[in-house]
Amino acid sequence: MRTLTLGTTGPTTSAIGLGCMGMSALYGEADRTESVATIHAALEAGVTLLDTGDFYAMGHNELLIGEALRSAPAARREQALTSVKFGALRDPDGGWYGYDGRPAAVKNFAAYSLQRLGVDHIDVYRIARLDPDVPVEETVGAIAELVEKGHVRHIGLSEVGADTLRRAAAVAPISDLQIEYSLISRSIEAEILPTAAELGIGVTAYGVLSRGLISGHFTRDRQLAAGDFRGMSPRFQGDNLQRNLDLVDALRAIADDKGVSVAQTAIAWVLAQGPKSGAAIVPLVGARRRDRLAEALGALDITLDDADLAAVEQAVPAGAVAGARYPEAQMAHLDSEH
Repeated sequence: MRTLTLGTTGPTTSAIGLGCMGMSALYGEADRTESVATIHAALEAGVTLLDTGDFYAMGHNELLIGEALRSAPAARREQALTSVKFGALRDPDGGWYGYDGRPAAVKNFAAYSLQRLGVDHIDVYRIARLDPDVPVEETVGAIAELVEKGHVRHIGLSEVGADTLRRAAAVAPISDLQIEYSLISRSIEAEILPTAAELGIGVTAYGVLSRGLISGHFTRDRQLAAGDFRGMSPRFQGDNLQRNLDLVDALRAIADDKGVSVAQTAIAWVLAQGPKSGAAIVPLVGARRRDRLAEALGALDITLDDADLAAVEQAVPAGAVAGARYPEAQMAHLDSEH
């Protein structure tokens, strides 16, 4: 497994991380046994970065990761790095009603995460979305206090813009920015990615397969399960879906020529952007099954040369996607889009 360091101050991690959200929430039911087996397979393959949020199924995902870590071989468990998002406010019906970045709340969230994960520290801790009512300096300062006390190792951010990155980095060292980045989500390239590179901040890129849309496995007639939030995602709606799957068909032609899968091509493209941008970029793959994990890790064996990258760009031009990343109400919470 290749490794890299997240920014100038962050941890050394595997070149691909495992996003665990789908094992608990938002994509319909998941098989708990297979989920744990997938985490174990990832650790065995050398994946060290496990990404979660304390609000994924209201703590279920952290408990799942804790179970997987307890039952993993000691050597693998000790190599695992936990990356945790906090701050999202939920209700008992699963609703969402904002974010809380107050210092007292930061410490409260961390206390519960440490208990659910069964660890004595969190490796990277970040607020999931900027709290508009609390200056980022106060939120980051509270995490910095957790770092001083040994409860957290590194400070991260999520879905913030370039100005917020600069303000946060003036308070304490920032290891990485977690943000959506894929062939069809490229808005960070104009300002956010160059700023991260300038400040020595790494990037953990989620949504590299755009929630399965550009995985090569999503069919035009697929019926989404109850509870799958993609049913409300603009990119999966009506004509938008058909236009976006046309892009996937164009990408498939390139993948077929190289003898690899569509998913592997899309992940390899993200991997290739790190050296080009000057920032350390770690794709997070949201595999819920061992076969999907194995496919995703195969991207590490793929080299996209300049001709390949040009062909991919021609097949899926920047800005070609139809539909926004999230419904309008959720887009409003993204400091990175404003």
